[in-house]
Parts: sequence; C-alpha cells; structure tokens
Amino acid sequence: MSNFEIKTHQPGRVYNTPHFFILSKGLNSGRPMNQPCPNCFVITTAAEPTRESLYYLCLSLKTGQFFSYYLKGSVIPFISISDAKRVINEALQNNQEQQWLIKVEKLKKINAFEENLKQQLSTIKQLKIALLRS
Repeated sequence: MSNFEIKTHQPGRVYNTPHFFILSKGLNSGRPMNQPCPNCFVITTAAEPTRESLYYLCLSLKTGQFFSYYLKGSVIPFISISDAKRVINEALQNNQEQQWLIKVEKLKKINAFEENLKQQLSTIKQLKIALLRS
C-alpha cells in the first residue's frame, strides 16, 4: 500500500494514474480532496484501491490533527511536502493492512451516511423556505 508519490500540484497538469490532492496551506492542511486547488500536493498511485486507501488515511490523519503538529508559518500556516510524506509514511507503518482495509470500508459507509444527511438537511431547508413563501 505504500507505493505512492507526492508532488506539488501545478495548475493545468493532467494525471493519468489514480490520484488525489491534499491541501498544503491554511489550517486545513492535509485535507484530502478530489479536485485540485492552487495550494495543494498531488498523491499518485499505481492502482485505484491504493489511492482509495491513502485517501481515507489522509482523511483520518486530518481528522485526528496529525498534520497540525507540522504546520509552519505565522500568517498563513503551511505544511512542507517532506513533512506530509513523513506523516503519511509513519501512519502506514503503524497500521496493519487487514485492519486498515476494514476501517476504510467503515469510513466509506460513514461518508456516504454523512452525504445523505447533508442532502436531507438541504431538502429540509428548501421545504422551510417554500413553506414561508407560500
């Protein structure tokens, strides 16, 4: 699972291998994203299952605030590419493969449930507006 490459994303560049982006500047540094932004790193892998597993690993590292220890800068905090790689590699070494795959499946279900709840809240908000306008 540790076969990945992390680079600084250059706007306009197209990637042919499975990939995702992680934010490199701001208090949300380390947050994984499917779409690029100007201040992010790109993580490329050889296979889609590895990409998915690394995506959820980065999501759990961001949620657990493991990247925040490495933030530098006083005005706009940022994480260096070497520190991001160090955090990810340490997490990969500490996780056992089989247990991590189970956690990834659970994280997928939780994210799907969260998206469903967001959709429900949006629909409820629209219903409130429609009720108040009628």
